[in-house]
Order: sequence, then structure tokens, then C-alpha cells
Amino acid sequence: MSRKPNFAIDGPAGSGKSTVARELAGRLGLLYVDTGAMYRAVTYFALKTGIDPENEAELDALVKDIRFSLVIFSKNRTVNLWCNGEDVSPFLREKEVSCQVSKVAAAAPVRKHLAWYQRRFARAGGVVMEGRDIGTVVLPDAECKFFLTASLDVRLARREKELRAAGKSWTKKELCCELTYRDEMDRKREIGPLKKAPDAVVIDCTNLTVEQVIEKMLESYGGG
Repeated sequence: MSRKPNFAIDGPAGSGKSTVARELAGRLGLLYVDTGAMYRAVTYFALKTGIDPENEAELDALVKDIRFSLVIFSKNRTVNLWCNGEDVSPFLREKEVSCQVSKVAAAAPVRKHLAWYQRRFARAGGVVMEGRDIGTVVLPDAECKFFLTASLDVRLARREKELRAAGKSWTKKELCCELTYRDEMDRKREIGPLKKAPDAVVIDCTNLTVEQVIEKMLESYGGG
């Protein structure tokens, strides 16, 4: 049996990469991996245990004690993130987690450990993995690489809709501050910054539906 390809999808918060990656994985019968959820999980445990999100030594000890696994629900192909036997998915969009995740994601020990897990998930091929540094750091040899962009207004609207669906309440000002802050942190961090891989296909999703983005990806991949 030939090895299935890996898809690396990067882009800023709210660019639509999570929705697109999830739908693409479902269409192709591949495993969807949301690496941002893993960073949010570490942030969740840090806040839960009183660890300073900027204390690298404590974060290093914390992340080494977390065992990550992906649980797939076959009926709708939903993939939930479990840590140490706990389904943490319901807690990852909490406001406090969202406000602190960029600090945790900038910690070198956290990035190193999570990248190891992410490569492990993709080792056999057949994953659609999305994040900030998938095509450049985590899976530089991925067969298919994409970098999604969108205007700030569209990204804000998407984030607001996503949070509302999850029962979370944010003001537009809070969302704008969160997105612009995360953009700056993601681009400026020394390790694994948000940037396009040289061989990634850029897709501006501002005026495209999810279906149209997927069609562009499949056309580029040759599987349309």
C-alpha cells in the first residue's frame, strides 16, 4: 500500500485553516491534526496548575508530563484532543486560554516537545495538519503545503462566529486586540515563527467559500 500524502496548512488566526483542514481531511479520508489545540492544551494546564505562561522551566516540566492522543468519532469524523486521559477540547476556547496561548507557544521547550508529537502523528503519512509552522518546521517534507490568508475584517467575523457557536462571549474590541496581538507574537517569536514555506501555495480566503478553497487545494495537489 502506497504512503498517503501529508498536507501542511499554515496561516494566521481566523484565516479559516481549521475549517478548511477539517473538511479536506474528511473528503480525502485523512487524519485532521489541529496543532493550535495542542498549544492551547498546554496553556490550559499551565493556568489550571498556576504556572506562569512565560516561565520556560516550569512549562518544560509541565509539557513533558502531558500525554497527547487524538480520539476520532467515526459518525462525524470529529477529532477531539485528549491529554492524560482527559478530553480537554471543551476548555480550549476559554477567554483566559486564548489570551495566554501565544506566550506559551513562544516557549522553546514547549515547541520542541509538541513538534515531536506532531511529527509522530504524521510519521505514517495521511494527515492534514494545520498551525503556524507546519510547512517550515514541523513537516518541511510534507507533500502538499498551503498558506492561507484573509483580511482582518473577515478573520474577525470568522472568529466571532466560531466563538458564538461554542457559547463564548467576546466583544469586537476584545477580538481585534486578541487577533492583532497573536499575529505580532506569532510573527516575531524566535522559534517557529508564522511564515510561509518557500514551496507553499498561497490562497487568499477573504472572498472564497470553504468549498472553493478546498477545490483550489485539490487542483494544486492534482486530486481534484
